[in-house]
Amino acid sequence: MSQEMKPALNGQGKDLFAGIAVSNYDASLDWYQRFFGCEPSFFPNEVEAVWQVAEHLMIYMIVLPQHAGHSIQNVMVADLEPVVSQIAARGIQSNKEERPESNTRKVSYYDPDGNEIGLIHVSS
Repeated sequence: MSQEMKPALNGQGKDLFAGIAVSNYDASLDWYQRFFGCEPSFFPNEVEAVWQVAEHLMIYMIVLPQHAGHSIQNVMVADLEPVVSQIAARGIQSNKEERPESNTRKVSYYDPDGNEIGLIHVSS
């Protein structure tokens, strides 16, 4: 049964800035640069790095050792296989694959702290 979804914050949100707590800046910066396939879009300060994944969608890492390893982020992608192949070519292998629905595939990766970042594709 499908319900009409009401937008959170009354639909007033306009950008998403999702954070991932890490313990080691250099190790995490290297891993995320290889995962995303590029340098960060910008550096707000000496303990953060930000990647713009799509218009109005940014993911950032921040050094917060007491919180490291507890993040879960998922990014919906239009075509999963090329993205997975490109990430593998940069030396990062997926850790888990799921098919929660017959038309949905999720590939998960874990950074050096154990934070999960998943890529999801839903076929029509």
